[in-house]
Amino acid sequence: MTDGQGMAPVLRDIMAMRAVRDRIDREYASPLSVEALARGAFMSAGHLSREFRRVYGESPYSYLMTRRIERAMTLLRRGDLSVTQVCFEVGFSSLGTFSTRFTELVGVPPSAYRRDHSQAAAGIPACLAKQVTRPIRNREASRR
Repeated sequence: MTDGQGMAPVLRDIMAMRAVRDRIDREYASPLSVEALARGAFMSAGHLSREFRRVYGESPYSYLMTRRIERAMTLLRRGDLSVTQVCFEVGFSSLGTFSTRFTELVGVPPSAYRRDHSQAAAGIPACLAKQVTRPIRNREASRR
């Protein structure tokens, strides 16, 4: 069954979720809220949250936090910015929140990660480094 535009509603929702995910990937350092993402996708915040979780297995907010922490990990490994500078560079407005989220996802505080993991991706091709250094949520680690 189609929606009059020649597209099944389920496919339309999947395409909308891909657009939301792409926006998060592009604008991770900007102040993004579920409400703003939902407005951009022409749906309610509740519907967006449910559909995003159905398609990607996590909430839009969780996905955004993961993107920010991934970028922070890269910046911390480079070593040319302070932890505070990295915090604001990736879109956090509070160093405390950044440190808490970073520690939850990575397992160590940002300062320890910067000190101990500066060579974590050394010698790994850039196309694989993101996979190797991606933060693993506690619930994902328990399944492995």
